[in-house]
Amino acid sequence: MPDTIEWIHAREILSAVGRPTVEATVGTKRGFIGTASVPSGTSKGKYEAFELHDGGSRYRGRGVRQAVENVKKVLAPAIMGMDITRQRDIDRTLIELDGTENKSRLGGNSILPVSVACAKAGALSSGQPCFQYLGGGEKFRLPVPIATVIAGGKHSPSNLDFEDYLYIFNGFNAFNEALEALVETRMTLQEMLEKKYGAIPDVGGALAPPIADTRQAFAYMLKAADHAGFSNRILLGLDVAANEFYLENQDAYRVAGDMLSPEELAEQYIRLASEFPLVFIEDPFQEDDFKSFATLTERLPDKMIVGDDLYASNPSRLSKGIDSRSSNALLLKVNQIATVTEAQRAAHMAKENRMSVTVSLRSSETDDNFIADFAVALGAEQIKLGSPVRGERNVKYNRLLAIEEEGGGRFSFAGKYL
Repeated sequence: MPDTIEWIHAREILSAVGRPTVEATVGTKRGFIGTASVPSGTSKGKYEAFELHDGGSRYRGRGVRQAVENVKKVLAPAIMGMDITRQRDIDRTLIELDGTENKSRLGGNSILPVSVACAKAGALSSGQPCFQYLGGGEKFRLPVPIATVIAGGKHSPSNLDFEDYLYIFNGFNAFNEALEALVETRMTLQEMLEKKYGAIPDVGGALAPPIADTRQAFAYMLKAADHAGFSNRILLGLDVAANEFYLENQDAYRVAGDMLSPEELAEQYIRLASEFPLVFIEDPFQEDDFKSFATLTERLPDKMIVGDDLYASNPSRLSKGIDSRSSNALLLKVNQIATVTEAQRAAHMAKENRMSVTVSLRSSETDDNFIADFAVALGAEQIKLGSPVRGERNVKYNRLLAIEEEGGGRFSFAGKYL
């Protein structure tokens, strides 16, 4: 007999940065329970699933009581009694109930926690770990960690124009080895920067030193990797977040006080990639410039050119990128699309077209560890979880350590960056 959805509850909770968000709990007839909560991003693309907020003065307009009510009064009655293991049917029902392209009627933050909570409860009901339940089969890989260690952009007190400066791990034999290298190297980097500048503020665990030059940031990062004993095994990446400094009326980017055309900005990336072991460039152009993405991908074929805001984890956006060969990598954020099934479809499309997949968290995270299992289920090459100095990030790192241990050496590890 199928195990069916018997009850659903939702509540307003706080994220790790003190912002209201939605948590949903789903219970089945056989007594299995799944709970999930919704992250959100600071830098958001216009093609992401809509986040529904209450407005008004409460929580400065960011309350989510209406989203909670949408779970209780609209979504829950529609899926009550459905087979908990039929994730596609559940998600299809949720999508149809909203009926909009970007989940703007009910809110992606209403739909996502129900979708993920059902996946978790379905895994328990089937007697499988979540990664196996969603991934199928017996062969799995652990993703390579990617971490922001220096924060720039408009949300950082540093003077760096690009948003995130990343460590990319290369040539490690196991996830736990790469994670240990990340912890040691980030500690070394912090010590170096504090010795030079004194106390360093941080943004979501990433360091924000008073520097303005990307080359200087890269030099510090490489020096720290060398001092920590990981020369040539830690490479560099950028999350540019080009939307944040794009001036649409001029079709230009303001970088270090200069106005750069897309072609001039591309030349900057190419020069950086020739001077440093820069192998990962995320959102190098604004979210509608498929052409510039494609040109950079063609000119840097051995680097990962990554679409985040470009695709918003949306299969229809990704299809356009595949047709125009705009990138060779997808950044996947489940809350951008708001159902497990649609996120799976985007990942599978990417892999079918020889694109690597990096599963990523958001800046306003919760202690939900679902994306660790999800990255393993998808066979994602990388996972982007940030610096391992905050609980909402470490709960995901720790889940991956547990999965690695449970695998008993059966899981492969993609030790190369590409």
